Amino acid sequence: MVTEKFRSITLLLIAEVAALSLWFVSAAVLPDMLRETPMSPFQQAALSSGVQAGFVIGALLSAVLGIADRYDPRVVLATSAVSAGLVNATLLISEPGGSAAIAARVITGALMAGIYPVGMKIAVGWGERDRGFLVGALVGATSLGSASPHLIALTGGADWRTTVTIASLASIAAGFIALAVSIGPYHVKSAGFDPRAITAAWTNRRVRLAYAGYLGHMWELYAMWAWIAVATAASYGATMAAADAERLSKLTAFVAIGSGGIACAVAGYIADRAGKANVTIAAMLMSGAAALATALTFGGPAWLTFAIVVVWGTTIVPDSAQFSALVADAAPPELAGSFMTLQTALGFALTFVTVQVTPVLAAAAGWPIVLAGLALGPAFGVVAMLRLKAIR
Repeated sequence: MVTEKFRSITLLLIAEVAALSLWFVSAAVLPDMLRETPMSPFQQAALSSGVQAGFVIGALLSAVLGIADRYDPRVVLATSAVSAGLVNATLLISEPGGSAAIAARVITGALMAGIYPVGMKIAVGWGERDRGFLVGALVGATSLGSASPHLIALTGGADWRTTVTIASLASIAAGFIALAVSIGPYHVKSAGFDPRAITAAWTNRRVRLAYAGYLGHMWELYAMWAWIAVATAASYGATMAAADAERLSKLTAFVAIGSGGIACAVAGYIADRAGKANVTIAAMLMSGAAALATALTFGGPAWLTFAIVVVWGTTIVPDSAQFSALVADAAPPELAGSFMTLQTALGFALTFVTVQVTPVLAAAAGWPIVLAGLALGPAFGVVAMLRLKAIR
């Protein structure tokens, strides 16, 4: 059983890394696209925020229809990954920033709802006492997958189509890998979304505060992930040639987002022992401080900005899985799945706004102001988590 568990979790993590490479592929290749086709700030943002909007739609639709319960979750994951890869490949024949390209990103985001949450459901079916670690490892895999387009773009040269092609093929391969995963002994069917969760969550103070902490976390997370390559390219450009700044910014994004993926598994292990709320507080304090430090050193020595951004990336995501666990702990058992679905929908709806407005605000006020503003999210989240801990 241990061998089967290790094999299945390993294959699942590989599939998640490969499929999630689609999430930020447009952000990774945006500078190369812009050299070919001018785009407005709105169009640039829509290529990334469209994925967030699509994910919200897909997650709610999946929950309402009970797709992951009515069908084998491995088949759901495989079908979603293959379909997402094929849809993403249409970027190769679409005008960059055009309506067809943006629509493809929205559809890709909707299909992601059959990859990330379903993968988490498969992972927790393999354990009870180590679920913090299992969920942390799964979130870590999604982080590594989100970072991978920046590495592909860095090694693939200036032709953005190479990056899109590799990411699309990786997602298709992930679908076939998912079919080789086994279902764990603790796998259970969770109820579909219950509309009662909307009012019940609001009247449950613990859940309400966990939601608040999660929203503070999400305020910062996806805006940073989507735009850190663009922001650091602007920062590095103050002290080096534009081409060198762009290459270093791609490396920065990959290392920063990828390091957060590794930290997720460690944070999950710690949360199982030191407490979930404590992990979220520590992570948000560090990530918020790193956001401010990035703003303060913007345009300064490249090595200093690189180091701070890596710290930011390492600390910005390890708390993510623990917010879901806190909601599950505080929710009535019969509504836990619906509470977490609502939490995810609210969080990603917020990221649609933050990802969309970030480049617009940066163009108007400058990147330092925007980066500092991202620290408001974790500050709000820390207050919520401290209030949650104070409840007896």
